[in-house]
Amino acid sequence: MTSRLAFVARRVLLTIPVLFVMSIVVFLIIRLVPGDPVRTMLGFRATDANVAEVRHQLGLDQDILTQYLNWAGALFRGDLGSDIVSHAPLSELLAQRLPVTFELTGLAIVLAVAIGVPLGIRAATGGRWVKRLTEGFVVFGISIPDFWLGIMLVLLFTGTLAILPPSGYVPFADDPVNNLRYMILPVLTLAVGEAAYILRTTRSALTGVLDRPFITFLRAKGLSTRRIVSGHALRNAAPAIVTVIGIQIGVLLGGAIIIETLFALPGVGRLVVTAITQRNYPAVQAGVLAIAVTFIVVSLITDILVGALDPRVSDGKST
Repeated sequence: MTSRLAFVARRVLLTIPVLFVMSIVVFLIIRLVPGDPVRTMLGFRATDANVAEVRHQLGLDQDILTQYLNWAGALFRGDLGSDIVSHAPLSELLAQRLPVTFELTGLAIVLAVAIGVPLGIRAATGGRWVKRLTEGFVVFGISIPDFWLGIMLVLLFTGTLAILPPSGYVPFADDPVNNLRYMILPVLTLAVGEAAYILRTTRSALTGVLDRPFITFLRAKGLSTRRIVSGHALRNAAPAIVTVIGIQIGVLLGGAIIIETLFALPGVGRLVVTAITQRNYPAVQAGVLAIAVTFIVVSLITDILVGALDPRVSDGKST
């Protein structure tokens, strides 16, 4: 087995205990939330007998270890349980809502990369005014909360200009044009902050590479700055840029909870928020689990890409 295949195998194997620990954390955190989900579901007219019967049906009258083992065993069979409010299978609810969350985060990270990487290159190679402008964008993007930016964008593009809808969702398969119109504001809201982080990382990584002796040698040979950056420097800075992009995808998945609620997008984030208010334990667990598993898979893919870009990582010579 080559060193790169061994590196990929190690990363995949390390993912298994991470998933196991994550499942325990998700299960226990939900159980620590105050309130009785059964009484919330049945309402104020619930009797003690009704509460006891429903608790038995849901397995909540068992000890924590038994509850976890039953829940984990069902996960291996692909059974996420049922929503205790609508009684719908959670696997079906997630199948309906995950595409919305993936579309939101996918479009947001694509836009963030399209903005952040070119601006980061300009910040590392441009003049004083370019560096000041990009630094201002970084400060703005990092400092402004997503929910505030979203509200301001709605006031501008819906309240003042009246060119974009404030909330709602249309599936891409039903109407691609309207789907993009509904997604513009939430995607832009999420992408601005992430673009700032990617810009800062690209600038720092590229600046560090441009200070290396081999870049000085290339300049002495008469190569232009554009050719040096595109042919040599950016390749060496790529591992750091890819790493931060992978991290920001995880941040986007967390930020989607707020943005989906703000723009009334029927994604997993909104499902989790609604389930929390209802003390709907199975739905909260399923939603958080789906987001956590997605982040772990993205981290695994990021590690593999970084190993491919930097042979020292896959050879075990760099961490």
